[in-house]
Amino acid sequence: MTREAAIARVRTGAYTIPTDAPESDGTIAWDRTTLVTAEIDAGGRTGFGYTYAGSSARGLIDGVLGPELEGRDAFAIEANWAAMNAIVRNIGRPGIASCAVSALDVALWDLKARLLGISLAQLLGPARGKVAVYGSGGFTSYDDARLAAQLSGWAEEGCAFVKMKVGREPGRDVARVRAARKAIGDTGLFVDANGAYARKQALHLAEAFAQAGVGWFEEPVSSDDLDGLRLMRDRAPATMDVAAGEYGYTPYYFKTMLAAGAVDVLQVDATRAGGYTGFLRAAAVADAFQIPLSCHCAPALHLPVACWAPRLRHIEWFHDHVRIEQMLLDGAPVLRNGSLAPDMGAPGHGLSLKQPDAERFEA
Repeated sequence: MTREAAIARVRTGAYTIPTDAPESDGTIAWDRTTLVTAEIDAGGRTGFGYTYAGSSARGLIDGVLGPELEGRDAFAIEANWAAMNAIVRNIGRPGIASCAVSALDVALWDLKARLLGISLAQLLGPARGKVAVYGSGGFTSYDDARLAAQLSGWAEEGCAFVKMKVGREPGRDVARVRAARKAIGDTGLFVDANGAYARKQALHLAEAFAQAGVGWFEEPVSSDDLDGLRLMRDRAPATMDVAAGEYGYTPYYFKTMLAAGAVDVLQVDATRAGGYTGFLRAAAVADAFQIPLSCHCAPALHLPVACWAPRLRHIEWFHDHVRIEQMLLDGAPVLRNGSLAPDMGAPGHGLSLKQPDAERFEA
């Protein structure tokens, strides 16, 4: 039997939400986060998607990508993904354009599952019924007391791992890591430099971090420096994984990173990498290289594909995005004993925008 549902309408929103305190990592500081949403109507159903990006992503959807999709078959996800990527070729595919494509692709997958009346996790075919998360925050703007309270709180909620930011004041980083270790006991500890360190500096600090039981060093150098990441992977303590990949926008990016032997764990962000379709392709690349996979941020959005993905380790339970998703999305998953589980009884990914709550943040 042939199914077809013409896309009738594409609608967007942009919402800027202040952080609950000043935040910074090794390279930038921020006090707000923008959520760009996309809704796609077809066959009497609506699919919902979003990305964390500048509000200009909304303009790109309204002016270019939405009109391209209208009238197309909502079930033809691969064809729609290819059409969207083709139309942004001369605009500049990586960056804002890819974030806009991501929001729409997520909405299309959600729409397809809703049209079929099943959960997205069921549609994909899950490999697991729940996914572990790691608590993520520990911003460099936090004092030691707030750092300890946040990380220990996640440990008490059952998270097997927690992550903190480093790199803004390298001279203080070892002391901050030791304070975190004292607060969390035997819970696994990750650090994320966001590319703030030079190569030799990162190598030196890796040894000191390892002595405090750090088992994950994310972007110790710039993710553009594949030779530097490879140096870190080869020479860091054997108990420490080197991770990167959150700034990948295309499948070729992930292939290049893994072919360079640059990471022990590949991070993928579906809100940047072309939505669920891009995530599925990146996961296939990781599987081909036999490299573990981790979802970067946006935990509610990632849950269905995380249940599917081969070699998946965990989802990042990122403080800012958890807060926004719980504030503004109906159906946002609840952390239980350090894991998330999809609602198999809810159609699609189970998420929808709380429009009245979102309106006061409209950008």
